[in-house]
Amino acid sequence: MADPAPRRDTRGIVTPGELFSRVRFRRHLPAPGLRPYLEHYWLIDWALPEPYETRVVPHPSVNVVFQRYGPLGDASRDRSSAEVSGIGLGLFTKRLEGTGRVCGIQFRPGGFRPFAPALPVSEWTGRRVPLADVFPLTEAFPGAGGSGGEEAVLSSVLTPGTDEGRVAALDAFLLAHGPAPDPAAAQAMELVELVRSDRSVRRVARLARLSGLSPRSLQRLFASHVGVGPKWVILRYRLHEALERAGEEARPAGAHPDWAGLAAELGYSDQAHLVRDFTATVGLSPAAYARAVAVP
Repeated sequence: MADPAPRRDTRGIVTPGELFSRVRFRRHLPAPGLRPYLEHYWLIDWALPEPYETRVVPHPSVNVVFQRYGPLGDASRDRSSAEVSGIGLGLFTKRLEGTGRVCGIQFRPGGFRPFAPALPVSEWTGRRVPLADVFPLTEAFPGAGGSGGEEAVLSSVLTPGTDEGRVAALDAFLLAHGPAPDPAAAQAMELVELVRSDRSVRRVARLARLSGLSPRSLQRLFASHVGVGPKWVILRYRLHEALERAGEEARPAGAHPDWAGLAAELGYSDQAHLVRDFTATVGLSPAAYARAVAVP
């Protein structure tokens, strides 16, 4: 199931070219024992002369996010925090300014529950909560000098000057909290990957047949281990592909994507359905978005 390298696509990132021109964005694989449960780690550093607003159409994934805003070593301006970010139901917008660093853990859809088995993943959907509300941080964190607690975790993850150091700290954090064996998580991850990779899965009824589960059992599995329903996952992956294809088709400027053909290819009932879904989520129509990202 694990990929040999991190994903390289930009699905979900609105105007990725603008983002990558302003920040250092990297993806890294976790330790082998964690790869069945994680998409990747994502690292961002920036030093901006003026504020920039980034926008993302979230994946059906839970993220753990360690973030620092302000220059390293300046306690008066250093604002650090760690949080569990449940699946975002709408467009995520974040304002970046000055200097900062983010180290994120993107779990595979279905892969978070083995690390936090106490509650269904739907408990975190649409929410961003402090890390300590989900993970016990009272014991000393490996490599944190024995100080323990959230401050030690933040220091271990955000301080290293190399990507390798940050990845090692993220590995240590996760391995200290699981994963717990969970056959249902493995089934949920397999089914979501099927939705992502197989365009013929356009309806919940088909996914239920392929899974051998009743539609109601499938809904329960997704609520407890993914955090959203299977219909939402199907629609979100369609939209991600439409977003990426809109950007691709817009190169060079003046290109005219076949929106009707794309709508049919992705399983929308018609072009109008695609346009409504895209516009409601991204804030621009597909045509307007294609113009916005077109290469002059």
